Amino acid sequence: MNRAVRWEGFFNTRDLGGLPTRSGGRTAQAGFYRAADLRFVTDAGWRQARESGVRTIVDLRNAAEITTPGATGICRIEVPLDGVEDVAFWRHIAAEQLDGSPLYYRLFLEQKADRCAAVLTALARAEPGGVLFHCGAGRDRTGLIALLLLALADVEPEAIAADYDLSAEAVRPLFAALGVEDQSPVIKVILESRGTTTRQAILDVLSGFDPEQYLLHAGMHPKDVNSLRNRLR
Repeated sequence: MNRAVRWEGFFNTRDLGGLPTRSGGRTAQAGFYRAADLRFVTDAGWRQARESGVRTIVDLRNAAEITTPGATGICRIEVPLDGVEDVAFWRHIAAEQLDGSPLYYRLFLEQKADRCAAVLTALARAEPGGVLFHCGAGRDRTGLIALLLLALADVEPEAIAADYDLSAEAVRPLFAALGVEDQSPVIKVILESRGTTTRQAILDVLSGFDPEQYLLHAGMHPKDVNSLRNRLR
């Protein structure tokens, strides 16, 4: 199933619907979309998104990264995921060469559970209709939130890992449009030096991970957890 979205000006955008769950079902289509920076979206692209049912955009970026206005007719919510005020944490992530790959996910989940719960609460409480969440490249922060959503929907771990890996190719046109060098080869070398891959790193994060208990312990209300699961299914 091709889940890639071809709305004009959208990059690294796909529907999280249609993925196989461990119970034999599939995630709901047109419920949640993941995406990259929306600065290149045209009027036609916004119209296509609205026509596809998108009613809410959740921006995961930090305030300093936001330079473009949102679309008219679509509710936009800012819920910064990073917690950039924790300078020591991000210095550690950089020093250990964990950023830019799922290598930092486990540590982030352990130390920034409140930020994850805040984002998923916003997704759960979004108005009826499609919800699109995004960051800059639509790979790392967006990938982590997608992982949590899909894990909560009990999607097969291999399918979650495969969804993350789709960004490796899908993000390249965005980097070209931005005039930014693709760091994927560097990230691949770092992963190889640690004897792993993006796929295996995602599977390692998911091993033994209980998303419902994680979110509840992080402070997410049970009603929001149930609402989010129902929207995913």
